[in-house]
Amino acid sequence: MSAPRLDAPGVVLRALELSDAEALFAAHGDERTHQYWSSPAHKSVEQTATYIQDTLALPGAHVWAITESGADALGRIGLFVEREGVGEVGIIMRPDAARRGLASKALNLVVAYGFETLDLHRIAADIDPDNAASLNLFVRNGFEREGLLRGNWKTHIGIRDTALLARLRD
Repeated sequence: MSAPRLDAPGVVLRALELSDAEALFAAHGDERTHQYWSSPAHKSVEQTATYIQDTLALPGAHVWAITESGADALGRIGLFVEREGVGEVGIIMRPDAARRGLASKALNLVVAYGFETLDLHRIAADIDPDNAASLNLFVRNGFEREGLLRGNWKTHIGIRDTALLARLRD
């Protein structure tokens, strides 16, 4: 399913493509950026391409490249509809694009799309409790912390908890 183009001042979200693998390897191949991901940093652009292909094939996936003008992917954001009315959002940014406000703008566009276009009533985020940057991003953008799922993920850094955050449609 191809995601529609979404725009706001200073950010353009366009459908994620396999050709974005090289640009997004800067995020997925970075140990620090990938620290709280479910898998270790990617070792090659080909591994990132496979990850993109697998993500795009997921049922209910709406996935965008985060750009400034519709060109190079500076990050990736996905909205995954798990069941009727409920979605989960995930985001990753290249280190050279972090702390520029792009993630906040992208998150707000995707949340609005989920509520207005997909008629979702709940959008959740599953975040490692030690990932302060992600937690702050979501809280700043209207998500509320709902709880802690202990031992929820087996990752490359061990068994990890999940901080569950969500935003409900008004």
